[in-house]
Amino acid sequence: MKIRNSLKSLRGRHRDSQLVRRKGRVYVINKTQKRYKARQG
Repeated sequence: MKIRNSLKSLRGRHRDSQLVRRKGRVYVINKTQKRYKARQG
């Protein structure tokens, strides 16, 4: 999992990526390609 300041560019790398807020943190998750995971904060 990558930890980045800006997740917008990472979300655009794959069409199934979703931006999710959990417990005050912002995550990029992808159910089809599991390697596209990232966290902010």
